[in-house]
Amino acid sequence: MAAIYHSQTLSVTIQHEPGQVYEYVHNLSNFPEWATSFCLSIRESGERWIMETPEGQATIRFVAKNNYGVLDHYVGTLSGDEILVSMRVVANGSGSEVLFTAFQLPGMSDEKFAEDQGMVWRDMETLKRVLEGRVD
Repeated sequence: MAAIYHSQTLSVTIQHEPGQVYEYVHNLSNFPEWATSFCLSIRESGERWIMETPEGQATIRFVAKNNYGVLDHYVGTLSGDEILVSMRVVANGSGSEVLFTAFQLPGMSDEKFAEDQGMVWRDMETLKRVLEGRVD
């Protein structure tokens, strides 16, 4: 039986329609604009995207585009190890709620888990500022 990991779901409210938020986030070329704590740059290489991060190169890919607001994505090493990252955008009145669930993986200290959550929170706040500052 697989282990159950400690998790934390973070959310941010954004004053934009869910479809607009979804399209912006799903476009990986936008990652360096809002995921500033871990994505220094990104480039497409064949069928995958390669990010430069503070810890070196990583790959990133989304699950298939969908009509449900699912923005789950896989972040991995160039050798092929991948971690599923759970993310959603849902309607919140006339705006959106973006939800990100972080999991404390085996071997991750409580301090590292808290640090990662802080990075995610900063990125979600940046996403809010970027999108609410845009005129569509």
